[in-house]
Amino acid sequence: MNLIESFKIALESIEANKLRSFLTMLGIIIGISSVITIVALGQGGQNAVTDEFNKIGATNLTITLDTTKAQPSDYFTIEDAKKIKSEVPSVQYVSPVVSEKGVAVSQISSKNATITGSTTDYADIEDYQINYGRYFNSLETNEGKAVAVIDENAAKSLFGYTDVVGKTFNIGPANAPQKVTVVGVKASNNLFSSNPNIPISIDVPITFLQTMYSNNFIISSLTVSADSKDNTSDAGAGAISILESRHNNRGKDIYIATSLMSQLNQINSVLGVITDFVGAVAAISLIVGGVGVMNIMLVSVTERTREIGIRKAIGATTSNIMIQFLIESVIISLIGGIIGITLGILGADLIGIAANITPVISPAVIIGAVAFSSAVGMFFGIYPAKKAASLDPIDALRYE
Repeated sequence: MNLIESFKIALESIEANKLRSFLTMLGIIIGISSVITIVALGQGGQNAVTDEFNKIGATNLTITLDTTKAQPSDYFTIEDAKKIKSEVPSVQYVSPVVSEKGVAVSQISSKNATITGSTTDYADIEDYQINYGRYFNSLETNEGKAVAVIDENAAKSLFGYTDVVGKTFNIGPANAPQKVTVVGVKASNNLFSSNPNIPISIDVPITFLQTMYSNNFIISSLTVSADSKDNTSDAGAGAISILESRHNNRGKDIYIATSLMSQLNQINSVLGVITDFVGAVAAISLIVGGVGVMNIMLVSVTERTREIGIRKAIGATTSNIMIQFLIESVIISLIGGIIGITLGILGADLIGIAANITPVISPAVIIGAVAFSSAVGMFFGIYPAKKAASLDPIDALRYE
């Protein structure tokens, strides 16, 4: 019996028992589709995070304090930011940044909000796209004006439409919100801000934020943008030197400069571990599917005992019988794998659309899925094939 004939017999057997064959494949289908969906979305999520960081810029870094060493006099001031910008040649923009939790209340809506206080430079550092109006200017920052810049999703939540320049609403602590005027509407961050469960984003002058949250108001972070990617380290070192001189704490290693790209590597590493772990958990269903293949093949051997006896009686060798049943189990697993791949790709696309993530379908994952499903069929088909091949032809012919 040649391989072509074995394939034909295997396909005829599968077609003759369509429902049973499909149920046998189900574990393989679920396992393969789950793995492909999870891996595609995980890689797509990593790419989305990378894109967001690239929008912010590879030249950006954050300067923070070691809070275990810092004294109240070591914390940043607005004057620190101005001094760094004027005296460090490699620094293009610098802004103190303070974020507070609060509420935003309009005539039609009330939302939780993240209120970020900064200076004019922050818009350039973050590379904001202002769709309506403008960002607040230096005069408004110096005078602590009650103005705000919100994103389009926040505008829709608070007012029902996006071009809301000149509109007023209240922001701040829940017990004492203050009225602000919208001077600009920026483009929304598609990766995060479309989620209704995430607080809306509001930018205000840092001096105005200080009036709203005057109790224990401190500036513990400076965001710096270097004039080029190659000068990022120099910009961080220069900024720290200025800070140590102004706060008279040189040599105490209180200030820490962290590149955003190094943070990106850490985030991608964590996302990669999570994706691998969840994918491995999903792959367990492939083992379950393999056990299902073995069980059904054992049933098939029992049902076809007389057929095996007849084939052996007319000259089929032990290896012929074993190969035929192995081929049948591999074909079942392969068909299940192909269906699983198709469903996995469709599932990744549908979930990606809902989550605003573009899934990444890796050819290596597809090839691995096909190879793994074949291996499952081969591994779990060995025992039933051996059992079929070891049947005595006389006993098989007598089987009822």
